[in-house]
Amino acid sequence: MRELFDFFIRNSKWFVYAFFVVASCMLLFQGNPYQHHVYLTSANAVSSAVYEAGSNVTSYFNLRDINEDLNRRNAALEKEVINLREKLQQYAEVEFSDTLVPDSAVDHFDFIVAHVINNSISKPYNYLTIDKGSDDGVRAELGVIDQNGVVGIVSVVGKKNARVISLLNPNLRLSCKIKNSDHFGSLVWDGNDPTMALLEELPRHTVYNPGDTIVTSGYSAVFPPGLPVGIILDDNRDHNENFFTLKIRLFADFAALGNVQIVTNNYSEELAAIEHRDSGNNKNRRRQ
Repeated sequence: MRELFDFFIRNSKWFVYAFFVVASCMLLFQGNPYQHHVYLTSANAVSSAVYEAGSNVTSYFNLRDINEDLNRRNAALEKEVINLREKLQQYAEVEFSDTLVPDSAVDHFDFIVAHVINNSISKPYNYLTIDKGSDDGVRAELGVIDQNGVVGIVSVVGKKNARVISLLNPNLRLSCKIKNSDHFGSLVWDGNDPTMALLEELPRHTVYNPGDTIVTSGYSAVFPPGLPVGIILDDNRDHNENFFTLKIRLFADFAALGNVQIVTNNYSEELAAIEHRDSGNNKNRRRQ
């Protein structure tokens, strides 16, 4: 206790000085509105700076927790986006499957939905690849269409994928006719414009108009009759003695193929067996 008393005695002048300073400040700020305003403003600035510094320190230490929370939220959002994409794809497949409703003419045809995973339109001989194969019921010589029209014919089949010879390939010739007409010809790509093709070997007496629709003829087991192919672009006829050629604008947009349908004919094996049997009978007759 005596040591504390001696401390105050030794430093009494400093305590007296501090007392008078504090008293002077109180009298100055209380009696003068201007100094009082300056004091409050300065105090607010200092307290704001101290508060901001404290907030920064707190935020720094909480930064790891905030980042972890953001990562969890981002992961949840990514998962939700993936789920929504899958649902949209499923809806697109369902809607796409409903674009061609079988009628009495095609009730023995089924359709397998597939996705194009590779495609070409600028080569002399174009092909596309789909993500369905023999495990999904796909086999060679099946037709391929999209929601707009005919796309091509399956040529090579693997277990999980298949290669399709595109309509934009001169090696593919498609039997077609003018809609509501019995006159048919052979559709082939001339290797130039990927939106155009030629309908050749039409009889000279065929009646048509520009804008008429070209559809599949149904004279094969690959495509049912009446599937849309394109429209007659103009009436510039390429004549020979008995036939002429028309320029056709294709319905299928080969530069934007996404979902396609593989056309399966439930009677194709029976038809092939009959044709093979008939061919064998003709050979036997020739030998006789």
